[in-house]
Amino acid sequence: MKIKLICPGKIKEAFMRDACGEYLKRLSRYASVSVIEVSDERTPDSPSANEREMILKKEGERILSKIGDRDYVIALCIDGRSMSSEDFADNIRDLRDGGRDITFVIGGSLGLWDGVVARSDLRLSFSKMTFPHQLMRVILLEQIYRAFRIISGEPYHK
Repeated sequence: MKIKLICPGKIKEAFMRDACGEYLKRLSRYASVSVIEVSDERTPDSPSANEREMILKKEGERILSKIGDRDYVIALCIDGRSMSSEDFADNIRDLRDGGRDITFVIGGSLGLWDGVVARSDLRLSFSKMTFPHQLMRVILLEQIYRAFRIISGEPYHK
């Protein structure tokens, strides 16, 4: 199974890069996982509605260019579907058993462009709270790792 994470911007903080690296290393026993970073746009402190839309569209077009025609796309959206870790694991197991590869998409500081959300097969919410997109990458990798531990019948912390 191949899993891609598509994210705008690079992680600047060493501790977050280290956490991502650790989960990517752990995940390598279960699946081929790659992180694709697309350029993020500079965002003014108080962007106008037009500036917001242009930034979202530019980042969104970069994201869409990295998604394959057959990819099962899961967009992380605050208004998406919530699920338990066990339900998330079941979803990944079903996709794996169906021979599907998964592409997760994390939005930039302004979120995701509507065109990316429309391309997604599932909108997933981890919380009603807003998280920095760099931290969300760590959280997502941890949950993917947890899902594979669940799928494999291995212990995990509740």
